[in-house]
Amino acid sequence: MFNFSKLLKVTAAVLAMTPCVSSCSDDDGPKINVEATGDGIFVVNSGNFGYGNASLSYYNPETKMVTNNVFQTANGQKLGDVAQSMKIHNGKGWVVVNNSHVIFAIDPVTYKELGRITDFTSPRNIHFVSDTKAYVTQLWDNRIVVINPSKYEVTGYITVPDMTMENGSTEQMVQIGKYVYCNCWSYNNRIIKIDTTNDKIVGELKVGIQPACLVADKNNKLWTLCDGGYEGSPYGYEAPSLYQIDPEKLTVMRRLEMTKGTSVSSLLTNSQRDELYWCGGDVWRMNISDTTLPATSFIAADNRWFNAMSIDPVRGDVYVADALDFTQTGVVYRYNKSGAKVDEFRVGIIPAGFCWK
Repeated sequence: MFNFSKLLKVTAAVLAMTPCVSSCSDDDGPKINVEATGDGIFVVNSGNFGYGNASLSYYNPETKMVTNNVFQTANGQKLGDVAQSMKIHNGKGWVVVNNSHVIFAIDPVTYKELGRITDFTSPRNIHFVSDTKAYVTQLWDNRIVVINPSKYEVTGYITVPDMTMENGSTEQMVQIGKYVYCNCWSYNNRIIKIDTTNDKIVGELKVGIQPACLVADKNNKLWTLCDGGYEGSPYGYEAPSLYQIDPEKLTVMRRLEMTKGTSVSSLLTNSQRDELYWCGGDVWRMNISDTTLPATSFIAADNRWFNAMSIDPVRGDVYVADALDFTQTGVVYRYNKSGAKVDEFRVGIIPAGFCWK
């Protein structure tokens, strides 16, 4: 089965031998006024490595209308090379663009740029500790970047021990109390614990190979989905697994093993945080109290390749992205809480993330 982590490494290695594509020029076209109506969802389309064809789409669930290329339309410039993730905080949308080494702050209604932060190695995700402090994880760097979002500037770094710049990887972040927990993903097997009062790493836990996702349930227990690596990986190859973790003690409470070779991604909770969802061929769903993996899937892939997912925090609808062949524009499918299809719509190339407005 196709393994995205392997694709990521192979493609990035090619990029290291070729010049980066310019992606932040100011002459990519005229600026046009567009606005996001209603409470909708942004789709982060990563685009192809080295091509600078990342984009941002916006979908209104009430009208079932999608608008593509909203950043480029509003700002007269392309979004960049490999859009990775997006968060909304303090009235701004923060779009992390991995291979362009930049985070854009945009108005989530007009899509217009409000500011940007640069000087990253390969940013992945952003977590806001406060209005004046946020953490940014990175790939191929052993440091988490500390920024001041109100001033659009880098203020410091958190160096992860026993990690080199060449194989460094930090990914998703979850905060419980004053501590931020982060999974170290690519060629790694750790969950680290950061004290936000002094930006120091105060603990770590080893789990399965390549913990790709991290969430917290309603009981403030952590869950991580380990993808198991890929066949031939120098770091190892094993069956994917789902771990439940006690964050206070940093101990494993439960480990549920999946079928070896299954490509897994996008571990999520519902708005009540009492159910887990993930992509593993099909879309799977289980209650946090379940002691075994579900026997049947929630949404069948039916020869599609689901690579990203989101859950409507109000309606409970499930949105699943299909990147198709990774060169043409992708598709997002919308299902209700019962698993019945509600809608489908085309977005940009390689839809890889979502953000609710």
